[in-house]
Amino acid sequence: MLDRGGHFSLQQVGDARKKFNSNNRLQGTPEENAAAVAGSLAFFGTYTVEDNVITFHIERSSYPNWDGIVQKRPFTLTGDELKWEVRGNTSGGSGEVVFKRAN
Repeated sequence: MLDRGGHFSLQQVGDARKKFNSNNRLQGTPEENAAAVAGSLAFFGTYTVEDNVITFHIERSSYPNWDGIVQKRPFTLTGDELKWEVRGNTSGGSGEVVFKRAN
């Protein structure tokens, strides 16, 4: 979600996560907790756009190393689709983020 006031919120949740046996997120086993962390990422803050580069000023993240940092992402905007590539992501790989405008 990117709003017109310059705020953003992004949540990525993988489909390979498994339910906790305890049905209580505070009572997960070490393995359940590790899988939940590895299968999701969330962060929010403010953003600015200049010359086809979106700059994220991350306030907080589920990955604590990103709290308070700035990230710049060159992007493309085609119709209602906003797209950028992430190199050197939190897992050491790369990926692509695609947003579609909500009606």
